[in-house]
Amino acid sequence: MSDKCNGCSHSVEGKCTSNSCIVPEKENEFSRIKNVIGIMSGKGGVGKSSVTSMLASSLAKKGYLVGILDGDITGPSIPKLFGLKGPAKQLDQSIVPIVAENGVKVMSMNLLLPNETEPVIWRGPVVGGVVKQFWTDVSWGELDYLLIDFPPGTGDVALTVMQSIPIEGIVMVTSPQSLVSMIVTKGINMAEKMNIPVIGLIENMSYVQPPSYPEPYYLFGKGKTEEVANELGIDFLGNISIEKEFVELSDRGRVFEYKNTIFDEIADKLVKKLK
Repeated sequence: MSDKCNGCSHSVEGKCTSNSCIVPEKENEFSRIKNVIGIMSGKGGVGKSSVTSMLASSLAKKGYLVGILDGDITGPSIPKLFGLKGPAKQLDQSIVPIVAENGVKVMSMNLLLPNETEPVIWRGPVVGGVVKQFWTDVSWGELDYLLIDFPPGTGDVALTVMQSIPIEGIVMVTSPQSLVSMIVTKGINMAEKMNIPVIGLIENMSYVQPPSYPEPYYLFGKGKTEEVANELGIDFLGNISIEKEFVELSDRGRVFEYKNTIFDEIADKLVKKLK
């Protein structure tokens, strides 16, 4: 794949930054993927992987065939949320994703390491190459939706993912602090420069609902994500609360047992937007 094009107005340091000028990598010959959605944040620590796992679980619950490509190579957490252990197997020169109890297929760096606590100490180009291999070398089979859990930030690996994989839309995840809203706007601008539509924004960790308390308690202050979305002309998909049950199920590798109607509602919005 060439990262240059003739007469391109999107080039930065000789590399094209527009999907309109770049041919994505070809998917694995045993993959038949209908829709690819990126789950992205401008920084780490906003619960992007948690949102990815719950959206995948909600889509699977609705009868769709779903996979998660864990693009956070140096900080993978998806297998832990689903209680999955490696190693992933190889078949016909392809890597086979591991299937969670609820049917979601997962490929993550942690499923290839001999020890899940072993650090991945690689530079950006190597990390980006692994993410591409999760697209070209993994036999995903039939999928209605492949969700890509992006690495945090807007750096080299995120750019590689956007250039290498035919992503149909990006869901941005943020938390209530105004600083994070500013950073997530950078991610939105990046997606727009790459000609990838932003499906909408989700505000995670918005509030807690104390027992016997009539109103939500905004632990980090009331967020302005919906206001930011309106200013940018992007759909606001919903607020997600902080709940002890979710944390406990995540620690046990049973995240798919968590019940919260907001994820089902967001999943419905995604399906509707991609039709």
